[in-house]
Amino acid sequence: NVALTNLAVDLDASQNMLLWIANGYTIVLPALHLPVGAIGDRWGRKTVLLTGLVVFALASVAAALAGSAELLLLARLVAGAGAAMIMPVTLSVVTSSFPEEERANAIGIWAGFAGAGGILGLFFSAAMVDSVGWRWLFVMPIALCIISFALTLRAVRNSREVHEHSFDVVGGVLSAVAIAGLVLAFHEGPENGWGEPLTLFGIVAAVLGAAAFVWWELRHPAPLLDVRLFKNRALASGSSNLLIVFAVMFGLFLVLVQFLQAVLGYSALRAAAGLLPMAALLMPLSSVAPRLVKRTGTRRLLILGTTIVAGGLVAAATLPSVEGGYLSVLPALMLIGMGMGLVMTPSTVAITESLPAEKQGVASALNDTVREVGGAVGVALLGSVLSAGYGSQIAGAAAQLPAELQGPVKGGIGQALYIAAQMGPDGEGLAQAARQAFVDGWHQAMWVGAAIAVGAVALLVLRGPKDEPAETVEAVEAAGMPAPVS
Repeated sequence: NVALTNLAVDLDASQNMLLWIANGYTIVLPALHLPVGAIGDRWGRKTVLLTGLVVFALASVAAALAGSAELLLLARLVAGAGAAMIMPVTLSVVTSSFPEEERANAIGIWAGFAGAGGILGLFFSAAMVDSVGWRWLFVMPIALCIISFALTLRAVRNSREVHEHSFDVVGGVLSAVAIAGLVLAFHEGPENGWGEPLTLFGIVAAVLGAAAFVWWELRHPAPLLDVRLFKNRALASGSSNLLIVFAVMFGLFLVLVQFLQAVLGYSALRAAAGLLPMAALLMPLSSVAPRLVKRTGTRRLLILGTTIVAGGLVAAATLPSVEGGYLSVLPALMLIGMGMGLVMTPSTVAITESLPAEKQGVASALNDTVREVGGAVGVALLGSVLSAGYGSQIAGAAAQLPAELQGPVKGGIGQALYIAAQMGPDGEGLAQAARQAFVDGWHQAMWVGAAIAVGAVALLVLRGPKDEPAETVEAVEAAGMPAPVS
């Protein structure tokens, strides 16, 4: 995303093509998680991981050399398929390779890197775009894939499970249709309108695909994902909590990067660097979380972490201002980073421990799917609230402009600031109004996020995993500690 402006110039890409280049990867990736995770359980997790690394590396080569926007889009779609082989399998390799007494700590390290990876990736991507050009964004993954391939060959055993029944092909297809449709709708809706044909197509595909998936899985002798397992409070609360916190995190990224760049005038690199305090807290706390379960229990730690996230969102809804600059958003960043660090590991453990050993690929895929879908929902929801709030707040200033300029000014802060710059000194008032309108829209979006987080806390209080042996003994014993009883 940080390279879209450069891509548009170099490849003569339209705005619609740019959106597909940005979103195509994130549609393919979660759509293939569940079937690929199940394939890893059957064919061998190491085999699927190595295949995914090769596919992702080749797609990155194609992207780096792409001479047209169409070729770049195709490369990104293939890269999404490769990443779908990598992400869930990395977690299932962890859960199937480590003994129970070490597993939760290993998951904590994995969760920390997975959570902070998006922030670090944004930072390094911005640095590359600013220094050597957008094509180098795809060179670094090639090198990382080569290193990962060599390490996987040497250190990872090819674990797999024996299954009596054949692979649930229909379930895999239906899950892919449902998830791809859902993510497509949440990508297209805020950008092009919820009544547009492509958005409606995504909604219909998601609803029909999900309904057919549930119907099929309830009747299949060896379902891809037994939906009855969601009656388990640990699985249900772990999944819902991850979805909510990732929705909040990705929604925050969307509005925060715009705030830093458009309102404060930061470069892409400086804006990405502004997110690093969140990663600095998220990573170590994810590793510490398994030990904290010993003192609090899974349910209490989830409630504590989600409450801190909610507090961070309240801070984000009240403190940021044009005059306060970066320091006005820093407390919110730190609180949300702390809360997510406490939540991610126990949520992931709750999911993986709720499915049997032969389904660890599916469990890991479910974990990753929840994260990706949560991110899409958060960007769509909070982004829509931000846009609506900005539009209503800037309406007064826009009404004083010529009719042909009112629409662009109300369309977004970037266009408003561009028009203000073209007006010279007379545009300073418009620029100030646009910045303040954006901050007001930010506050509204963060209040919505805070309300969602508070709802998540209430759900955990009422339906969170019980801190007793029947539901949490596996997760707690994996951290090498006795199960607490409440």
